[in-house]
Amino acid sequence: MDEPSQLLKNKRIFLLIFFFFLWSPPVWSIENNECLDCHGDTSLVRQQSEGMKEGLYVNNSQFILSVHNINGITCVDCHADIEKLEMDKDVPHATSLKSVDCSKCHEAEAKAYVNSVHKKAGGKGITIPCYACHGYHYVSNLEAESVIDRENGFCLKCHNPEKFHSWLPQMDTHFNFVECTVCHAENVPLFVNLRFWDFSKKRFLSGTEILTALKTNSTGFMPLIDKNKDNKIDADEFEQMVFKLRENNVFGTFHGELIVDLVPVVHHVNRGKANRECEQCHNPISPFFEDVVISLNKEDGDTDRHVVDRSVLSTYYVNHFYAIGGTRVRLLDKIGVAIVVGGISVVFGHLLARIVTIPTRTRRKEKEKEKKYGF
Repeated sequence: MDEPSQLLKNKRIFLLIFFFFLWSPPVWSIENNECLDCHGDTSLVRQQSEGMKEGLYVNNSQFILSVHNINGITCVDCHADIEKLEMDKDVPHATSLKSVDCSKCHEAEAKAYVNSVHKKAGGKGITIPCYACHGYHYVSNLEAESVIDRENGFCLKCHNPEKFHSWLPQMDTHFNFVECTVCHAENVPLFVNLRFWDFSKKRFLSGTEILTALKTNSTGFMPLIDKNKDNKIDADEFEQMVFKLRENNVFGTFHGELIVDLVPVVHHVNRGKANRECEQCHNPISPFFEDVVISLNKEDGDTDRHVVDRSVLSTYYVNHFYAIGGTRVRLLDKIGVAIVVGGISVVFGHLLARIVTIPTRTRRKEKEKEKKYGF
């Protein structure tokens, strides 16, 4: 075959392949709403081999707020063995599905988890998969959540902290304001997160509520607060922010909590590795309080972390965060010094007065004696 004929044949083959793919029926992915046609039914359950019933209901109003949905992750991205739905059947897919493999997306987290005490528990017949802590369908952004919310959602599901922490001074204070993984996860970045407690509502305000109270939004927050444009909220700017909240009838105080950055290594928790060196927090130059932030969650589920100067921890506007020897409210220090100095001054003043008035008191006693006894 000559070259022009071969070239013409190749063109025909290329066009045939092109039109085959062009006119072939498209394969559409399975949409979440197709799954929720069944799984949106609160009565949907299945019978387990042990005779118990397992709920299969997915609350869509909660699911749409999950980090997976916000990031465009669909049901079948996780339940990958469902390739199509056969709607003419009672159950449109296989009734027994493979366990979801979170490591396909969360590789670094899975690697850190492999050598953790929770993974090693599998050797004792205990299986602790990712969803045992994180839940199934409602995984949320925890960066702006409180220590109590984090612990209730994770550690306190299985652990009774009072059982092993009797040695810890002021145990309840630590549990309320220091996240478990601060001490139990090695080499994890730490920071102090400031959260606003509303006196009227008697609860912490969300980031969107704070932004609304300040009459701004996520993009306008720092331009409104950071007047010197150094990308950090200093003590004066922090005070002005509190005043702006009060001007809008929002009264409260900031709580400081010591928490971990949610990096993969936080999953590497092991027995016998807990940090018991109290002086790491309880000293005037503790590095644990260098990074201070205000984390404001947004409507889209994301969180903005705004840097705050460490000096803010020593102001009147941050309560419920005081590490003896580590963080100090300077005004209270001055009042304390004034009380001590005043007390010492009263004692020494009294002694000095007694010494100075010895001659006078001696003469007075002699006169009283002379008057009484006549000599």
